[in-house]
Amino acid sequence: MIIGFAVTTFACLLVGGFFFRFFTRLLGLYVVVQEGTARVYVLFGKVLGVIREPGLHSPISRFGPAALIVNWLGKSYTVDMRLDQEYLRSQPVNSEEGAPMGIGLWYEMNIGDPVSYIFKNADPRGSLRANVSNAAVRCLSNMALTEMLESRHAMSHAVRNEVSPQSEEWGYKLGSVYIRKVHFRDVEMMRQIEGKVVNRLRQVTAAIQQDGTNQVNIIRTTAERQAAIEFAKATALRPQIVGDALSQVASDPEIAGALFQVLELSRLLDSGAEVTLVPADGSANDVLTALVAAPSATPRVPPAPRT
Repeated sequence: MIIGFAVTTFACLLVGGFFFRFFTRLLGLYVVVQEGTARVYVLFGKVLGVIREPGLHSPISRFGPAALIVNWLGKSYTVDMRLDQEYLRSQPVNSEEGAPMGIGLWYEMNIGDPVSYIFKNADPRGSLRANVSNAAVRCLSNMALTEMLESRHAMSHAVRNEVSPQSEEWGYKLGSVYIRKVHFRDVEMMRQIEGKVVNRLRQVTAAIQQDGTNQVNIIRTTAERQAAIEFAKATALRPQIVGDALSQVASDPEIAGALFQVLELSRLLDSGAEVTLVPADGSANDVLTALVAAPSATPRVPPAPRT
């Protein structure tokens, strides 16, 4: 019996608490504002007030007795104040050289003024997107292609400075803006640029190879020239050396005569010719006798028979 009474009492308290909170909230006696949100109260076409701080609040203490009828005759807006981000892909931009480029642009935004966000623009998010896109086209068009591909930080600052003043009029606060991608939009132009890059690489490779070949030829030519100079010096010194030796030999007439006679006989023997020696006076000669008695150094080979 006691348990049943306790259960019934708990159920009545639970249901009663639910209805009490429902009617007190419906009357506007209290409101719970979630973190990162704001509540805007409008009564008879006028903004009654804004609650931005998260937690439990009493509209009556803030706005007076009008808070009791705002939920009946007015309207309450819940605005998300948290940071949001968006990415715009391939925004069409022309470079200074006339190349059709695409800009990928990422930006952050959050609502700074809930009243302006609700009443000053029917689509503030779409307007901000269009404003950022137009600012990118205005600020980044007619830039040099090299600057467009390299200076993304300066480009991001230019777009942000262009958009911020107007976006704040609509209640939006523009955060970070960053150019994430710069690319060519024309496929045929991309192929032409790839072809030019490949041809340039081939030219550079051929120039490096030709320079290496030229260096090798220079080294080889220099070595050959130095070797020719040294050989020429040696050839020029040979007659001097031979002449000095012969002058020393010629100082003794007997040695000179014997030397020249030996050299003459050596040349005759090396030539392989048949020599007939006849003394001028018909008498015997020691050298002639020695040559006749000596065996031939190079035996004579009989000619092959003809077929």
